Amino acid sequence: MGKALDLLQGTLEMLILKAVSLGPLHGYGILLRIEQISGGQLDIQQGSLYPALYRLEHQGAIASEWGESENNRRAKYYRLTAAGKALLKTETEKWNRMAGVMAAVLRTAPEEI
Repeated sequence: MGKALDLLQGTLEMLILKAVSLGPLHGYGILLRIEQISGGQLDIQQGSLYPALYRLEHQGAIASEWGESENNRRAKYYRLTAAGKALLKTETEKWNRMAGVMAAVLRTAPEEI
């Protein structure tokens, strides 16, 4: 497998929302879930994750509560809120629209201009 891809600006929050939409997770669990569902292609740094979690919680897209992790440590677990579900839907639609536009632009041949 090749080198992990760099995230495009603005995509980390969407990835977090997607990871948490699959079930409540603590911070490190979110990192692992993103790595898992990306097939190891995305490697999120903790220094980027926690500020993004704070922003999403401040916006009301995720909520948190303290619990116990798999290794019996105190951990903050995050879950998606109704506002977060709506935000994930909106951001996914925007991303898919932009990906479609970019794909069309990159497929353009000189004779099509």
